[in-house]
Amino acid sequence: MADKEISHLRIVTNADGAAILDTKAGSISTLNPTGAHVWQALERGEDLETIAAGLARETGEHIAVVKKDLEDFINDLKRQHLLSC
Repeated sequence: MADKEISHLRIVTNADGAAILDTKAGSISTLNPTGAHVWQALERGEDLETIAAGLARETGEHIAVVKKDLEDFINDLKRQHLLSC
């Protein structure tokens, strides 16, 4: 299990996914294991191309589908003010 403090976010990850506490907004968001994997990859500084390629390889899904899903996920995180990049 990994815990990390980032600004106003408190993130806890484990094999089941992740929970993100936004102390500014007073809200909790949860991520499934794939979402947690993406979150951790972003924390490591991986770019979206690398993340998408890895997910496509792991799942056997077509890269275009993975990229679209990843883009949607990133946009959702931004809309929730959990990600600014």
